[in-house]
Amino acid sequence: MDAQTRAPRREIFGWAMFDFANQAYTLLIITVVFGDLFTRVIVGDGPDYRLGNFLWSLALAVSYGLVVVANPVCGAVMDYTRSRKRFLFASYLVTVVATGLLYFVEPGWITIAMVLIIVSNFAYAIGEGFISSFLPDLGPREALGWISGLGWSLGYIGGLVATAFTLAFLGEVTAENYDTIRWVGPFAAVFFLIAAIPTFLWVRERGDARVVPEGWSLTRLGINRLLATGRMVNEFRDLRWLLVSIFFSMAGIYIIVSFSFIYGSQVIGWDEATRTLMFITVQITAAIGALLFGWLQGHWGARRTYLITLWLWVVAILAIWQTPNMTLLLERLAGLSFEAQEVFLVAGVLAGLSLGSAQSAGRALVGVLTPTGKAAEFFGFWGTASKLAAIVGILGLGLIQWALGLADAILFCLVLFVLAMVTVLPVNEGRGQDVAENWRESESG
Repeated sequence: MDAQTRAPRREIFGWAMFDFANQAYTLLIITVVFGDLFTRVIVGDGPDYRLGNFLWSLALAVSYGLVVVANPVCGAVMDYTRSRKRFLFASYLVTVVATGLLYFVEPGWITIAMVLIIVSNFAYAIGEGFISSFLPDLGPREALGWISGLGWSLGYIGGLVATAFTLAFLGEVTAENYDTIRWVGPFAAVFFLIAAIPTFLWVRERGDARVVPEGWSLTRLGINRLLATGRMVNEFRDLRWLLVSIFFSMAGIYIIVSFSFIYGSQVIGWDEATRTLMFITVQITAAIGALLFGWLQGHWGARRTYLITLWLWVVAILAIWQTPNMTLLLERLAGLSFEAQEVFLVAGVLAGLSLGSAQSAGRALVGVLTPTGKAAEFFGFWGTASKLAAIVGILGLGLIQWALGLADAILFCLVLFVLAMVTVLPVNEGRGQDVAENWRESESG
């Protein structure tokens, strides 16, 4: 496809539907339901749940560690063999099967639960990189912000639909309701299975596949291509700085995704109604943020848009940390009685806008700076930076909260987002785009 031609609408929609489908996994299993179920029921070391929180962070960190190792190699192989859809389909099937098997976990089956989370989250997380590698094929570089924003926005709508159904029909996350709430695994699996079908029907695999050299394994091929790219890495210094920034920002985002509902339960002490309202609030504002900032990226530029989203995150983290003090301040100023869980919803609005916009802007900026013929490989680097960030962020928070408690450990996120802002400052979007557009992969790869 010519670099200035936008893909057919059906193909863009099919690509975005994978974001719609996989949000059932990340929200139901990682954020809203199963993470809470794991810490409070399967491990159940109340009242502070520090062991449960740590084991949850450990399982996620291990799964992301596997992605760090596998993602760049898989990306290099996919670029050479033009097999992105096959790799994506394999990751999708593994996610569906492992998620469905969570139904059989019983309270106290900690090891089995951790193994299934490691397998399912590895497959889900590596699939994020696989689907994102199709983004540069879908339109001119100035349109990638809007297309990426469409995917994230549909993702949050998909998560809203899936989780609203779960909360309405499966009930509360309690030991007493375990026989019903355990169906969250099969439901998330079936939702992902069905909703991702348009992706595999309509998204195209572009380019001509090349034959793997005789006597070479796919692993050797992937490593060899990575080494070749490494020798040219100085040409892509803007992309390098961006990946460092994404490392810090995604470390903070993965903490929020993995611990926000645990934080609401353990620190804020919200009730079930507020928990549900928070979920709806975050999903709607995240969808709005992804679309709005995707549109703004076409007018303001990718780097500036990404920087603004990082500032939003700083404000959101401060609001989360200061929720109890904000509650007292509002009571003094307004002369009315407020509960912390009500004020926490304000932090949820800020976090939602930040969540959708930051992830969309970061992904689109990678697409802008990615050279032709290296999409899967460079989005493999993006996936590696993101998942390495998840390990550092989640495991770091798990250890800090073990020592200090979850309430103050959230400040770790503030440090991460400030570092993300500092490290993106050297990025020159125009220079990086020129390098990406002028660079062409040789026939020998």
